[in-house]
Amino acid sequence: MQSAKVVAALYLVTAIPIVALVAVFLSAQLPGVGVVTLVVTPVLYALGGFIGSAIGALVYNFVAARIGGFEFTTAEVDAAVIPR
Repeated sequence: MQSAKVVAALYLVTAIPIVALVAVFLSAQLPGVGVVTLVVTPVLYALGGFIGSAIGALVYNFVAARIGGFEFTTAEVDAAVIPR
């Protein structure tokens, strides 16, 4: 659920400038594009991202429970050892 929230926030932040640019270009051709459209479109985009990533996480958890998921190992690295 947490990843779905993050994806929804990213989609919302991404959609706002895109919708603003589209509104600038469409305002000459479609003068009826209103403020409601500019507000609703990013919200619906974020909602779609939330639902899509929640379904994706659900499918991943279902598959990973049966065949195994991603496995990785981490290790601490001393900052003095890293060459510059």
